[in-house]
Amino acid sequence: MASSPPRPLRILCIHGYCQNAGTFREKTGALRKALKRHAELVYINAPHQIGHRGPSGSAPAAPLPSDPASPSAAPGGPGEDGRGWWFSDPRDRSFSAEESCASDLGLDESLEAVRRAVGERGPFDGVLGFSQGAALVAMLCARQERGQEPGPGFRFAVLVAGFRSRCAGHAPLYTAPPLGLPTLHVLGDSDRVIPAPLSRDLLPVFRDPVVVTHPGGHYVPAGAAQKQAYIQFLEQFTSS
Repeated sequence: MASSPPRPLRILCIHGYCQNAGTFREKTGALRKALKRHAELVYINAPHQIGHRGPSGSAPAAPLPSDPASPSAAPGGPGEDGRGWWFSDPRDRSFSAEESCASDLGLDESLEAVRRAVGERGPFDGVLGFSQGAALVAMLCARQERGQEPGPGFRFAVLVAGFRSRCAGHAPLYTAPPLGLPTLHVLGDSDRVIPAPLSRDLLPVFRDPVVVTHPGGHYVPAGAAQKQAYIQFLEQFTSS
């Protein structure tokens, strides 16, 4: 009797700062096409909308600078329903990957949004994050390994343009021993939003990180070389 083909993996997708589920889905169309036989990508929104005035009456927060050379640059501005997972500056409700901070305003609500998505739309085999979303995924991996997240956990993670959060309260998440969850890290050599050194600084947090580089900027690449790397990584988690 012929065996049935392996079922596609289900991957929860976490967008970047000033994106949303819809724009991230659109901008990863090439990735979805490349992985259509291997994985189903499920997208969710961050709970925090960017662009309204903060409690102090400050001006709307600006999005992360986009990379004009990137086919997946961040959407143009707050009017396009840009969203974020947490804010490093609580006064302005803004975020910078390179800003040392004491606050992670909104993170608790974002963790709850992920838990709710897993409960209502899961289970998921793995999780994929881009930019601020990848930073969130790294923290989710650490929390999961330390037993701080309920329910069935992710079996793997893909982090594109990831980085360590510089919020002081997050520092314990990056301490030894390295995390054992299998991870694929994708870095752009020309990324001007999250420079490659920031992403490489995240690698020691994981025990055996798989690293893929591409010559482009701040986007999720899906060229022939990256497609092969994604599939090779995902195949180890595919079963009939």
